[in-house]
Amino acid sequence: MTDIEIANSITPSHIKEVASKLDIPEDELEFYGKFKAKLPLNLINENKIKQSNLILVTAITPTPAGEGKTTTTIGLVDALNKTGNKTTAVIREPSLGPVFGIKGGAAGGGWSQVIPMEDINLHFTGDFHAIEKANNLLAALIDNNIQSKTRSQNIDPRKVLWKRAMDMNDRALRNTVVALGGMAGGLPRETGFNITAASEIMAILCQSKGLQDLKDRFSKIYIGDRFDGTPVFAGDLNAQGAMATLMKDAIKPNLAQTLEHNPAIIHGGPFANIAQGTNSILATKMGMSLSDFVVTEGGFGSDLGAEKFFNIKCREAELSPKVVVLVATIRALKYHGGKALSELTQEDLSALEKGFENLAGHIESLQSFGVPIVVSINAFSSDTEAEKQSLLQYCKNLGIPAALSYGWAKGGSGCLDLAELVINAAAHSGSTFHKTYEDEDPILTKIEKVAKTIYGASHVTLSNQAQSKLKRFENLGYGKLPVCIAKTQKSFSDNEKLLGRPKNFELHIRDFEIAAGAGFVIPIAGDILRMPGLPATPAAESIDIDSEGTITGLS
Repeated sequence: MTDIEIANSITPSHIKEVASKLDIPEDELEFYGKFKAKLPLNLINENKIKQSNLILVTAITPTPAGEGKTTTTIGLVDALNKTGNKTTAVIREPSLGPVFGIKGGAAGGGWSQVIPMEDINLHFTGDFHAIEKANNLLAALIDNNIQSKTRSQNIDPRKVLWKRAMDMNDRALRNTVVALGGMAGGLPRETGFNITAASEIMAILCQSKGLQDLKDRFSKIYIGDRFDGTPVFAGDLNAQGAMATLMKDAIKPNLAQTLEHNPAIIHGGPFANIAQGTNSILATKMGMSLSDFVVTEGGFGSDLGAEKFFNIKCREAELSPKVVVLVATIRALKYHGGKALSELTQEDLSALEKGFENLAGHIESLQSFGVPIVVSINAFSSDTEAEKQSLLQYCKNLGIPAALSYGWAKGGSGCLDLAELVINAAAHSGSTFHKTYEDEDPILTKIEKVAKTIYGASHVTLSNQAQSKLKRFENLGYGKLPVCIAKTQKSFSDNEKLLGRPKNFELHIRDFEIAAGAGFVIPIAGDILRMPGLPATPAAESIDIDSEGTITGLS
């Protein structure tokens, strides 16, 4: 059965029944049909948060073979509930770009999914649309001010940094020219589009602590410069009130369910190669207010999602995970060991052992945070017994508990061994994690500490443009912000061709951006695109709907 066939084979519980497992009264729910609901922010209880166990799921370096973080997350949630621990999944919302592109949705897979799968992957409760509209309202206000003769901020059109957004993979919109058609159309200038998940509005939503904080952060958005070189912020255009108004419902986390009818809170979805890559602080805190355990995830490998989860999200939210679950697959490790993608289903202990270096790199970087690690081996039918035993023995030799995970094939019952390891690790975990850098460290020092401690780089170099931008941002007072390094997800390094565990390489920062509203500086390593393109054969070509409304092809 395909993922969507499995999802459709299960009749969802009414969302009020799922909410009752978290002791949420029915009158607190804002229903979006029978199977989805918005949760009010008053359910967040800081005192209860302190008693909850936060579990972070991350992974080794991603490969085309896939690792299955969300599948592991959902399977672990169902398994923990089977052991009698009230547990909630708190995950990100899917972007339509990957859904119709190549990666697919973000609702898990097999028998470890969240449902209603079609709704979650297609529009859901409209949060992404609200983010897109808030983003584009600011863009419209900027061009309107450039055109204005009476209320002008003297914005230099050549220095506008803010772009429009659309939640679709459309490479043709990366670089555009707006305001054509004569004087009535405004002042022509070059600009472009970001995919909605890459918008600073998305990053701000996931960093915000409430509606007022959201509005305050909107006002701090750095949109460009005036002709005299002074910075212009969204607050200078009085944009924050209207933008926050568009977000009045989107700021509320969404409640859905797993295939086993356990609660799943789904909210926000920034990409981890260009932003913090985790769900919202509000959603995480809400889950921890209502559950004994919360299982969440960070995007891509631990060098991106987990690093930013600790150093950006947890720093801002004052949270600390009790356990990190590191997802690995035998297929992916063989790929890092040099085996061709087309041959990964063949047994190859030599390639597997060569790939262990990538796993070791992630374990060592995660150990720097001082949080217990459990390895989840996401098992596939092509994995041989010899390969499984080899990987389990390798983890044992490192002193890292590991378990085979069969969430895709068996749901929660396939993750019970993993759940027991997580419960035991949480019981012996410390109270807080170790940061990679301190707030007072200069920005370059912060980058160097991440590059050396997490990536394994020997040193960091900055282009002339990067040095100039860094000096400007520090002069503007942004020197104490965390760093959100944008780099490829395909390697520890900034070169996606360096698989396995590259060492002693140079991390080259070619440019800097600022997300002043979200609260971090963005050093850019390599060529990172904020608007992806579609592959030669996009998933959209296989997605269809019949006359009865039955959808096929979603994954």
